[in-house]
Amino acid sequence: MASRAYNIPNLLTYARIVAVPVVVACFFVEGRLQSSDVARWTALGIFVIASITDYLDGYLARIWNQTSNIGRMLDPIADKLLVASVLLLMAADGTIAGWSLWAAITILCREILVSGLREYLAGLKVAVPVTRIAKWKTAIQMVSIAFLLAGPAGDKFGLHTTTLGITLLWLAAILTIYTGYDYFKAGLKHVVDEE
Repeated sequence: MASRAYNIPNLLTYARIVAVPVVVACFFVEGRLQSSDVARWTALGIFVIASITDYLDGYLARIWNQTSNIGRMLDPIADKLLVASVLLLMAADGTIAGWSLWAAITILCREILVSGLREYLAGLKVAVPVTRIAKWKTAIQMVSIAFLLAGPAGDKFGLHTTTLGITLLWLAAILTIYTGYDYFKAGLKHVVDEE
């Protein structure tokens, strides 16, 4: 019997991690091409497929009873690597600029803080469940990033992808603050109880 480390849900998670340098490579290619649109659309396609695997890996692991420790560990890491990498790329190429950088910074800081809190609470054997609003935040965040990846390439078709992406990024940032507060409220109760 194959090891749980190589079951289909975990392979999807590994693929999402591998997608990160591929998306980054698209932006290096973009800088070398006269027309950068192909690189942007390619990055968008890879990102969308990677985002779908984020839903599929957890769903398949549950229905096939193939949950594993490595999957539980790597799934949130894969998500954060994908989101952080693309937000940094979008900031570097100017798609996210000015005040909108604060929305990206808010999202990145929350991800780091919540990861630290979850790690601390795991040591106390306390699980912090993902709320429905946190799932909506993630969905909006992924859609905003997809629009931003299309960015100027989509704007050429009159799709206003950059404006839609920035608007949704701000909405994701607001939900990020709200859900982050929920996590910290739940977490601080256990921190204070331990003192």
